[in-house]
Amino acid sequence: MTFGSLDGSTLVDGVVATLLYFVVGVGVLGLGFLALDLLTPGNLRSQVYTQRKPNAAILLGANHLALAVIVTTAIMTSSDSLLQGLVDSAVYGVLGVVLQAVALRVLDAFVPGHLRALVDEERMSGAAWAVAASLLAIGVVNAAALS
Repeated sequence: MTFGSLDGSTLVDGVVATLLYFVVGVGVLGLGFLALDLLTPGNLRSQVYTQRKPNAAILLGANHLALAVIVTTAIMTSSDSLLQGLVDSAVYGVLGVVLQAVALRVLDAFVPGHLRALVDEERMSGAAWAVAASLLAIGVVNAAALS
């Protein structure tokens, strides 16, 4: 029985690449949180985690899932060269955040009422779920558009 050989440098390179891509991905998600916070009334972190406003949590969760799809696609389609791949992932991830923010503003313009008011409501709303589904759908399209 042959077990083969072990290449420690390949393993170390893979671990370093994993950590760097993770940092880029979490950074993009953090930027996405800040963008959503700017587009919603008040302090989003407080609304979700302290005040426990369900509509704010629904929109935050959907936006994070959409951005996760975008970042995952950006990483998977990035260059095989580590530095170029990290830059590709960061640039396309940030572009994804910008496009998601634009999509949210467009939704706000076309949805009856205002999303800003929806986020501030105390009761869970079907409208929040509809916007969340739209954000996820836009995120998937956004990810598919990455080149």
